Amino acid sequence: MKESKKPETITVDVRDISLGRAASKAAFLLRGKDRPDFAYHRAPLIIIEIKNYDKVKIGTKKMAQKVYIRYTGYPSGLRKTKLSDLYKKDSKMVFRKAVWGMLPKNKLRKVFIKNLVFSANGGSASGGE
Repeated sequence: MKESKKPETITVDVRDISLGRAASKAAFLLRGKDRPDFAYHRAPLIIIEIKNYDKVKIGTKKMAQKVYIRYTGYPSGLRKTKLSDLYKKDSKMVFRKAVWGMLPKNKLRKVFIKNLVFSANGGSASGGE
């Protein structure tokens, strides 16, 4: 019988780090590029736990001007959400979207993002996952 390996947990504190730099570091660790057994075609057994995600630095200009756009697929189904509105609603989602955009656009992207978790004590009142 094969023994199942337990995933390694890496905790990253993103307090007072800009959103882009923190997301870039998380994406780098999620892919396992810091490990000697890195392979492009394989997702490593790593869970990245993000602490203080609601205290990440976002510039005031970016908070006012950044807009997330998605299309529902229906006529006049273009939905626009400001960064400030999304941050008030769910600060985890802002960080998750930033990391999502920095991961490679292939089948492993969904596998990588599932390994990104948020600590219960490091964010908004909604808690962790």
